[in-house]
This record gives sequence, structure tokens and C-alpha cells, in this order.
Amino acid sequence: MVALRVMLVDDATVIREGLARLLRDEGLDVVAQHADALGIVSAVEQSRPDVVILDVRMPPSHTTEGLVAAVELKASHSDVGVLVLSQYVETHHAIDLLRGAHSGFGYLLKERISAHSDLVDAITRIADGGIVIDPEVVRRVLDTPRHADPLDRLTAREREVLALVAEGHSNASIADLLATSGRTIETHTSRIFTKLDLEVTTATHRRVLAVLAHLRASTS
Repeated sequence: MVALRVMLVDDATVIREGLARLLRDEGLDVVAQHADALGIVSAVEQSRPDVVILDVRMPPSHTTEGLVAAVELKASHSDVGVLVLSQYVETHHAIDLLRGAHSGFGYLLKERISAHSDLVDAITRIADGGIVIDPEVVRRVLDTPRHADPLDRLTAREREVLALVAEGHSNASIADLLATSGRTIETHTSRIFTKLDLEVTTATHRRVLAVLAHLRASTS
């Protein structure tokens, strides 16, 4: 099996090199490392990674360069997976990324990754076109103030289910997490999508995109 090709973009040398060592030990191929996100599109075209891992705050301003680069990269190279791996949640640009990408992206918080295998699994899923979103990122997005919020139509239980859908869980997974039946969750998700005027689909990534697209639209 050919090893997944990964590019690392993080201005902290110790973190970047430590992450590179970890990924190589797990059998991934770290093809390039960069200390900033400037010229990220050209760098990707040169190294041809399967997945690019970026921090949020990088030079020169240490604000949202990583997320801006992620949005730019997904717009120009939709086939390349992008994983934002940071200790920060920047809601505005995160929503732009989640809205614009149709597959192969993720946003995880560094301190919430409990095992090396969790990170490798996330990278693999993103390389396969999946979506991986940290629950805290989902919570921040859901809590973003909105005018005439359609989410007000949902019951407390439906909001709980919606948050799990937005994290990428299947109906079966949600049923296990909430200790209820799959049929009950199917009923909840059907009602949620009806109330939010969203298409009902069994494809997990399409469900996530529909939810996030709706959330992004309602912040304007």
C-alpha cells in the first residue's frame, strides 16, 4: 500500500518536527514542511500531498493566515485534503472553509486529540474525501449569533442530534451515543432537515455539508 503523502504547515518548529516524526512512525510520508502559509498553492503543486495540515495562527500577523490559506487551497485544489489542526477556534473563517469545501477537510483542536491513532484516522478519512470536525468547533458554530435563527424551530433533543450530525456521525452512531434506537434518530433527523428546509440524504458528508451551509447562510 502506498503511504499517504502529508504536508505540514506550522510556524512552531518543535511542534512541526514532532508531528512529522509521529506521522512517519505511523507509516505516513511527510513530503514537505513549511513555517508559514505564504505561497501554499504553489507549494502544494510542487509536493503533491494527499493532505495538508495547517495551524490557524501563523506569520506574518499570527491571526488567521492558516484558515485563509485553507480556504484558498480548497478553492483551487479541491482534490487535496485539508486538516486545520490548532488550539484556536476562529469561527468566521472556519465557517467559510466548511461552507466552501465539498469533501476532504477537517478542523481539530490539538489538545483534544487523545491518541496518535485518532490523528492518523482523521488524516486517512480526509484523504478519502471525508469530513472530520471537532465537537468544540461544531459547538462554536452552532452558538454563533444569527438573525431570525431557523435553529429556534428545533427542540432541545433535535439540536443535540444536529450537533452530532454536524460532527459527521451516522444515524447508527448517534443512536449509540444517545442510547436510543436507530429509528428514533431517523425520525429526529428527518424532522430536523424538514424544519431547516434541507435535503434528507444518508450520505454522512452530504449531511454535514448541508448543515454547515445552512449555518453559514443564516449568519449573513
